[in-house]
Amino acid sequence: MINRKMNRTILSIAILIVSLNTRAQTYERIVAPESTVTDTFYHHYIVEDKYRQMENVTSPETQDWLKSEEKLSKRYLAISSNKTQSYPSIDKYRHADFEFPHKVGDYYFTYAYYNDNNVPALFYQKSVNADPMIIVNPMDISSTNYIDIKDYTVSKDSKYMAFTYNRDGSDFAELKIVSLITRRYLNDHLTGLKFSDIVWRGNGFYYSTYEQQGTFGKTYGQKVFYHSLETEQGDDVLIFERSEHPGREFSFQTLAEERFFILKEYNKEINKINFYYVDYESETTQLRPLLSNISFDLDLIEYHNGKFIGFNTYLNNNGNIVEIDPSNLYNWREIVPEYKHALLIKAIPFADRMILIYKEGQHQLITIADYDGKLLHRMDFQLATTVRGFNGNPNDEEVLYSVSTYTIPPVVYRFNIKTFKDKPTKTTRVTFDYQNIEYKELECLTSDSVTIPMILVYEKGVIPDGNNPMILEAYGGFGVVEKPSFDPAIVHFIHEGGIYAFASIRGGGEKGIDWAKQGKGNHKQTSFDDFISAAEFLIEKKYTNPNKLAIMGVSNGGLVVAAAAIQRPDLFKVVVPVVAPMDMIRSEQFTVGHFNTPEFGTTTDSASFVNLLSYSPYQNIKEEINYPVMLVVTSENDDRVPPFHLYKFVARLQNRAAQTNPVLLKVMKDVGHYGSFTLSSRIKDKAEIFGFIMNELKE
Repeated sequence: MINRKMNRTILSIAILIVSLNTRAQTYERIVAPESTVTDTFYHHYIVEDKYRQMENVTSPETQDWLKSEEKLSKRYLAISSNKTQSYPSIDKYRHADFEFPHKVGDYYFTYAYYNDNNVPALFYQKSVNADPMIIVNPMDISSTNYIDIKDYTVSKDSKYMAFTYNRDGSDFAELKIVSLITRRYLNDHLTGLKFSDIVWRGNGFYYSTYEQQGTFGKTYGQKVFYHSLETEQGDDVLIFERSEHPGREFSFQTLAEERFFILKEYNKEINKINFYYVDYESETTQLRPLLSNISFDLDLIEYHNGKFIGFNTYLNNNGNIVEIDPSNLYNWREIVPEYKHALLIKAIPFADRMILIYKEGQHQLITIADYDGKLLHRMDFQLATTVRGFNGNPNDEEVLYSVSTYTIPPVVYRFNIKTFKDKPTKTTRVTFDYQNIEYKELECLTSDSVTIPMILVYEKGVIPDGNNPMILEAYGGFGVVEKPSFDPAIVHFIHEGGIYAFASIRGGGEKGIDWAKQGKGNHKQTSFDDFISAAEFLIEKKYTNPNKLAIMGVSNGGLVVAAAAIQRPDLFKVVVPVVAPMDMIRSEQFTVGHFNTPEFGTTTDSASFVNLLSYSPYQNIKEEINYPVMLVVTSENDDRVPPFHLYKFVARLQNRAAQTNPVLLKVMKDVGHYGSFTLSSRIKDKAEIFGFIMNELKE
């Protein structure tokens, strides 16, 4: 056994070594081998791809290059993380004491780390105050793969729970059944699920699969099945497919206590949806058309008094609630009107009322209305808060909801939907002074005179003097409404004097359907222009300067920051794109890329191709420009945005003599598009990314 004196000696030596390494930190770019492939589009557009060979991620050449990149980034990031003390700080701030169980059927469910297990297990309890019991331990499924529980749903009688999980981050999932009475697994084991709803009816459930065409092959041919408990997957009944249109997507649900099965078919080629249904109280139980060629988008949320209740963004921008009579399907009656200044995000039905969640500017608003549209109650929340929850059974009177921000973890409340009384369940505890943090709402004007909302987060007393370290983030795609969530890394950054900013650029859904349309397809450049305008505004107003500004984005947000950096490298010091598509000319050839052509564009249309080529980060790198410092992050098993997008981008940046600013590649191992899900890996990844940003902004 090593004694304490020896421990102190070893620690002192370690600190000395780290200190020496810190002073000696250097960057040496790694040159990747080139093997140019030339593609010709529309007779005269010639596109060179010098690193096409990297699409073979297992080739010896690619693997050798990745090993060199890993060695470089591992050393560089470790030094940055140590200098900024990001790991111990983020680890300290992530400790938050709260409980937020999710009501499904007769039980409350929650994820929690189990006996120091690095992967969260799933627990359940009969009531809010009962002691939780473990129901799914990932280690019971596999001790050799990382098992991530993706979704779960409970049978109508609350006897069984179906849950899906993936291995090592793949979007392809498996499914198992567990008894909520005995806590034992049934023999049922389904594979091939991807983006699948799990919808119970009777003694089984509906689900969907895709054929897997290799690791990065196209995702085609969704099929919807019905599975009866304790039978083999090969015996499942095929409910729906479109073999003649394998690119179509489907979602499905049941309504009215399992009376109706509703299937929704998305035709993204023409932006239309079709609804089909089965009424199990009718003489025929075949799938029949319900609504056809509806422009995006409509969700059926309930069946009440003989009418379907719909959450509609088909006829307006901000959404409303409509009633649809099965005997007069296209003459909808508006129940809850569109609010001009508030975006309807979610509608949660109960027996005689609905909880409606809105976003009003940068605030959230909750209303409760009955099925005649009468407003029963309203709740307003502070700037940049996110409200989640309100889950329950149709006849429940008490539900749970939570309120959180970037710097405050969920505060959980019990809420009575009849009396409208609420009270906290337990005190949420944190390890920092959250009251010393300020939020500020800003708006900037773009070059085409459109107002972009922004949120700033910083410590009280911070004075904008033009020299503040800042991280600017955005998403801006797919009509997604981004909601603040607690991030201990942001707490660390602002405690060190930084300012965090989020811009709600076009392409996202923060201002409704029109806002999303203005930043998609052939208008995608608008998202990048908005982001650049936000950066220019923050510099002009003395919140920061180009040598103190870092930009970061994930997935579509990563595309935004990469495109902005390639187009305006003078504006930014540090750029961190995470799991982002970079080669937009090749994107639709792999995995789910063809699903994304309405958002990004397609090479099969000449005008769309020209637009893609104009903004694709990989194709627009200039030989003579020294681009900002970059940390490019990807996941080894990402079968949504294949990692070679990022490999090729880094290789092309590094292989130019003009690139003297560091460009690093961080590859997260054994995980997919959503990154690390073990506790230690999540903290380590956050520490490396924020440590890198903070270290570079101090240079």
